[in-house]
Amino acid sequence: MQLEIGKIHIKDIQFGNETKVADEVLYVNKNELIEKISGDERIGQMEVDIARPGDETRIIPVKDVIEPRVKVEGKGGIFPGFISKVDTVGEGKTHVLNGAAVVTTGSIVGFQEGIIDMSGEGAKYTPFSKTNNLVIICEPKQGIKQHEHEEAIRMVGFKAAAYLGEAARNVEPDEVKVYETLPLLEQVKKYSNLPKVVYVYMLQSQGLMHDTYVYGVDAKKIIPTFLYPTEIFDGAIVSGNCVSACDKNPTYVHLNNPVIEDLYDRHGKDINFLGCVITNENVYLADKERSSDFTAKLVKYLGADAVIISEEGFGNPDADLVMNCNKISDMGIKTVLITDEYAGRDGASQSLADSTAKGDAVVTAGNANEIIELPKMKKIIGHPEAANIIAGGHVKSLRPDGTIEAELQVVTGATSEVGFTKLTSKGY
Repeated sequence: MQLEIGKIHIKDIQFGNETKVADEVLYVNKNELIEKISGDERIGQMEVDIARPGDETRIIPVKDVIEPRVKVEGKGGIFPGFISKVDTVGEGKTHVLNGAAVVTTGSIVGFQEGIIDMSGEGAKYTPFSKTNNLVIICEPKQGIKQHEHEEAIRMVGFKAAAYLGEAARNVEPDEVKVYETLPLLEQVKKYSNLPKVVYVYMLQSQGLMHDTYVYGVDAKKIIPTFLYPTEIFDGAIVSGNCVSACDKNPTYVHLNNPVIEDLYDRHGKDINFLGCVITNENVYLADKERSSDFTAKLVKYLGADAVIISEEGFGNPDADLVMNCNKISDMGIKTVLITDEYAGRDGASQSLADSTAKGDAVVTAGNANEIIELPKMKKIIGHPEAANIIAGGHVKSLRPDGTIEAELQVVTGATSEVGFTKLTSKGY
């Protein structure tokens, strides 16, 4: 499959009489947008706001972040299984409003949504302090169940991103990048002298509201399978997660997975990137065994010499990570793991809930238990009191002066386990 991504650079978002792109500004007709995304009877009130980089603005609690995209050529459409029909995507041309994002917020869904600060200490940790954010505040009607609330807000976000993406349809991209993965035998033959690399992409799927969707199907219901990497860039995988904000993969991250991006950059130079094996994360031991068995079998069948495995979440999923590592390593295939750590506030506790001596090449995205202090913001979009109940916070996280003391895990994307993060490391 060959996919051409055309990036239209967005440096600002403003409300206007027409939704369009002009001079790197995304203008949004607010009333038309609300009309397009309204209609779900489970939502009582809806409002739209803008948060720009550098603003003294806090968005809390954050449900999802989504990049506006539109399919301009080729089969299928954006967000297949939700906004578009279930056609296979990943080829043709897709336009992206690069630098813009849709952020959904409102009354708390569960207890694991996050915070995006557009300036100050918190902005250092979230990649979404650098995007121009159109924020949709959705307040549910009384009495709806949590999973219905989540579904309603999720769909509002997808509809908004698709609506804004249409503004990019007939705009000449500022930057174009082409990605291609050939059918397996052709791909192996083309770079037969290079080591064959497969990316094992673990998707959070552990229980109610711990959901990731593949072509509209809850990942709990899948067995590990192969995807062309371009399918992922084209919206085949989206988030429905209500898990810890620091290491959940919002839909924006799936659309811009940096592991896939980096593998493509090295493809044909020092590696032969064969594609992606997606697998779920499970609650019960039998399901973990099944999925890790299928994952290892697929990787071997594809003929991989080396594998990169990324996790989503922490605790129970660490067992899935270790099983995948052990079984793939036992086949003589080299593995590199990407995870984050919950090593206690002093960093002295065990980093993962499970471990293996075979995990001898591990990249860490940081310690989510580290304590940070977020300054008072002039503007709050959402509900500041959520700081006291979201994962990483505590009953007195929100102080009377408007500052917040909490663990790093409250910040959306702070310890992204695919590396979509602001953290880095130093060599000594």
